[in-house]
Amino acid sequence: MKSFWLSRIASFRYAFHGWSHVLKTQRNTWIHSFIAIAVFIVGLWVGLPPRDWAVIVLATGLVFAGEFMNTAIEAVVDLASPDLHPLAKIGKDVGAAAVLVAALAAILVGLLILGPPLWSKLLTIFSTL
Repeated sequence: MKSFWLSRIASFRYAFHGWSHVLKTQRNTWIHSFIAIAVFIVGLWVGLPPRDWAVIVLATGLVFAGEFMNTAIEAVVDLASPDLHPLAKIGKDVGAAAVLVAALAAILVGLLILGPPLWSKLLTIFSTL
């Protein structure tokens, strides 16, 4: 039983090491992080209900998971094909496209969920000025 728990702890340590690597090496992750923090702040400000939070968290997680997978794909492609190769380029480009699709979907989710309450809140603020 002890080895089971030690291996679980090691698994978390490896995962956090990978997370740290992505944050240290991928500039786009910082952009995603900044936008996610802004979305969470706006969500708190407009008072999103729990179901909307669930969708926002899932969309945000999808973007980060895509970015992490893209980083893994790039590392494996670089290892397998250190020289330029058309198939290596396709692998990297498709990985980047997956992140783009996730980010565009998250933007749409954000607009659909945050748009109406944010617009209403802003109208209230500016109508009192």
